[in-house]
Amino acid sequence: MSTSPWRREAPRPESITQARTGLTRDLQGRERRYFTAMLIRTACVVLMALTWAHWPAVAIGALIGSVVIPYVAVVAAQAGWRQQRGTRAPLTPAPEESPTPHTVLEPTLILPPDQHPTT
Repeated sequence: MSTSPWRREAPRPESITQARTGLTRDLQGRERRYFTAMLIRTACVVLMALTWAHWPAVAIGALIGSVVIPYVAVVAAQAGWRQQRGTRAPLTPAPEESPTPHTVLEPTLILPPDQHPTT
């Protein structure tokens, strides 16, 4: 590959690593994070059941963890895609100065054609 000076000064192309992840990959990552959090919650419930009689402080800590973890897991799982989008450009620019003129229509009465029987 040539590394001549004129190539070094050229603007660098956009890197693909700066592109956001695809929706399928993002969804898989969120599902994996949620599943991991639910495994930790299950471990907290089991730990609470095993330590309730011998170490109540550990059991209460595990109980608090098993109550708080689902909320944190849902918030963390839903935060992925929107965070990467950034600000959205407006779909259509809003007109600021000259509003479109309004045409006032006059009411018109339309009568049906006369129905005369032909003889």
